[in-house]
Amino acid sequence: MRGDGAARALGWDLTSPNASNRGDLFPLGSFGHTGFTGTSVWIDPASDSFVVFLSNRVHPEGKGNVTPLRGQIASIVAASITAIDSRKLRDESMGYAAEMLSSLAKIQIGVPGSRATLTSSGAEPSADATVLTGIDVLARDNFKALQGLRVGLVTNHTGRDRRGQPTIDVLRAAPNVQLVALFSPEHGIRGTLDDTVSDSKDERTGLPVYSLYGASRRPTPEQLKNLDALVYDIQDIGVRFWTYSATLGYIMEAAAAARLPVFVLDRPNPIGGVEVDGPVADADQLSFTAYHTIPVRHGMTFGELAGLFNQERRINCDLRVIRMEQWRREMWYDATNLLWINPSPNMRSLTGAALYPGIGLLETTNVSVGRGTDTPFEMMGAPWIDAQRLAAYLNARKIDGARFVPLKFTPRASVFANEECGGVNIIITNRAAFRPIAAGFEIAAALRLLYPQEWKADGYARLLANQETLNLIKSGAAPGEIARTWQAALSKFREARAKALLY
Repeated sequence: MRGDGAARALGWDLTSPNASNRGDLFPLGSFGHTGFTGTSVWIDPASDSFVVFLSNRVHPEGKGNVTPLRGQIASIVAASITAIDSRKLRDESMGYAAEMLSSLAKIQIGVPGSRATLTSSGAEPSADATVLTGIDVLARDNFKALQGLRVGLVTNHTGRDRRGQPTIDVLRAAPNVQLVALFSPEHGIRGTLDDTVSDSKDERTGLPVYSLYGASRRPTPEQLKNLDALVYDIQDIGVRFWTYSATLGYIMEAAAAARLPVFVLDRPNPIGGVEVDGPVADADQLSFTAYHTIPVRHGMTFGELAGLFNQERRINCDLRVIRMEQWRREMWYDATNLLWINPSPNMRSLTGAALYPGIGLLETTNVSVGRGTDTPFEMMGAPWIDAQRLAAYLNARKIDGARFVPLKFTPRASVFANEECGGVNIIITNRAAFRPIAAGFEIAAALRLLYPQEWKADGYARLLANQETLNLIKSGAAPGEIARTWQAALSKFREARAKALLY
């Protein structure tokens, strides 16, 4: 195994540049081999399947290339395997993978004393990750940072330690720390509401719960007067138009005015801390879904965003970030071994989160993005869309890491509730190659081209928060042309971002 994660076993390929015959869908734990004349075999023990491909690419001139074809055939075979137990598939695949990687890890790879490990951007999760979030580090250190303080906690159902214990309960039991009040963001303290949130009393602790998504979106001086500090512990999703980041900015502003420190208990960016993409919000279009001039996908943690906000907006908050341990920027959430908790009622999986930066942008136009179905953000459609026409167009575009399956669905809520919609199910075939914002703009360009009368592009403005991008979409510009207009602003953002990174 090489240091970049490419892996070959004794005579077999696992995941390397030569493993093109694996296709896009066979899981980690499957293996195979290729031959000089184009022959290949790929074996998946978990599904009891194998693909044998026979060819003679060297006839007659020795210049043939069947590499793309055998990968496509493997993907077709893998996609056709449906009559198996999904838990068996997952468990056995990871079991085989663990055995192979365990054996490979014993092989020296060029540096005396070194051992190989499998790492890649957005790649396979590690079974033995020990990421500690801010609350875990705070508890391990016996809450020294909060000793003797009366604390107001800004949190919701995602604020939990590694064991799944709510941060509310952890701080309530902390020695010499007095939890005085709770503050709730959008969706409520338990994450179940899809409407405005009212002040209330927490039924489990009896503590007052002050809403930051109701009549006021900032703590009032009255609510802060008996506190010594605010603590923020909420899971982000890695996207600018996630309202929890605006709530973070607003509490920092209120705390600065009240001369209170803010402790941010940091958590992973679930879609990784490397990729930065999308239009940067215009300064004159900031709102609760665009708190600051950052791109759609910012590649930062909440602790890092807090530092960026504090510096660039000159908030002058006494900011204290309790950093994570063992988290690396290339990690997606499934590499942390932390419990997945739906960050909001419609964010139900890491797949949904991976698609959200691009598909979520579309939901303020007149299309459904799957709210009111079992898989929000994994599909999109409208009653006026011809599903097969749209899917064929998008697949012909050969969008990296994605395929589009035509479907009809009837959302039970939100846009086009109880109306049958034609649309596409977006399948991520290669997460490392997939660029959600590029895919989202490909869909927008397709809607503009195929349905210029039906699709109401002006609604795109609300979450885009970038007038030039909207104008280009409406003019029918190509997605690549649109993306090029972001690059200068993205470069400037990366310079500011670099100063705020903690990991």
